[in-house]
Amino acid sequence: MEKILSVKNLTKKFKRTVVNNISFDVEKGNVYGLLGPNGSGKSTTFGMLLSTINPTSGDWYWFGKKGTEPDTLKRIGAIIEQPNFYPYLDAETNLKIVAEIKETPYTRIAEVLKTVGLFERKNDAFKTYSLGMKQRLAIASAMLNNPEVMILDEPTNGLDPEGIIQIREIISNIAKQGITIIIASHLLDEIEKICSHVIVLKEGNAIYSGRVDEMTANNGYFELKADNNNQLLSALEELQWFSAVKIDGEIIKAQIREDASISASALNQKLAEKGIFLSHLMKKKLSLETQFLELVKNTNTHA
Repeated sequence: MEKILSVKNLTKKFKRTVVNNISFDVEKGNVYGLLGPNGSGKSTTFGMLLSTINPTSGDWYWFGKKGTEPDTLKRIGAIIEQPNFYPYLDAETNLKIVAEIKETPYTRIAEVLKTVGLFERKNDAFKTYSLGMKQRLAIASAMLNNPEVMILDEPTNGLDPEGIIQIREIISNIAKQGITIIIASHLLDEIEKICSHVIVLKEGNAIYSGRVDEMTANNGYFELKADNNNQLLSALEELQWFSAVKIDGEIIKAQIREDASISASALNQKLAEKGIFLSHLMKKKLSLETQFLELVKNTNTHA
């Protein structure tokens, strides 16, 4: 798979270390999420990769070339700040101004407006747009120069649920065109729904880099209930299949060991042999949120 971006030991220090020696690769045609709470170094990382912030140390390579040259920027579409257009001009006119700056033909304008669902509103003034529509126009603007990569910093920030869904659909449709996308977000749900890969940042440190489905790859856990939960609890603890067993109200949760493989029917049969008959049995997987919280909790890194 072709590497679009390769980041090597990138560090930025202000009064404190904001980005601490992070390394990751971005492969063509995927959607990457830069995930972390506010202050974890996401925007600073994007600033360095777009050459608006000078790094303290480290290197990065766009399309195999070191750093970010002017020609490289022409292959990238980026939204780093809040949409900034002329409020009294309509969407089409605003995009014509952007097209002039990017030296892009006007013929792209109708296409990108259709992609973001604003073609019917192209003659309306920007100031009449909702926050979600403004964000969608910003995405259209970033797409004008037919970029190979799009960088989106918190694209759904401040939007209502409907606006979030619309942005997600647009990003998915753009990705289907083969455009590589890198999204910064503090929303776990957003990353899980949109991204194929994730880089998790904590206090400027990259504590995980890989596929989203591998991050959530776990054997999961069982939810169980019986007439005598104490007897059930003892039986589960005797078995060698679980790394943790705990009571949560009337339900017992049994975490399946990484090296164990057990089906619900096999567990039910095993417990029945011990004279324990279940009134509730369900196998579940840990959510990305649970995995993320465990990852952050167990990684004692400090900037």
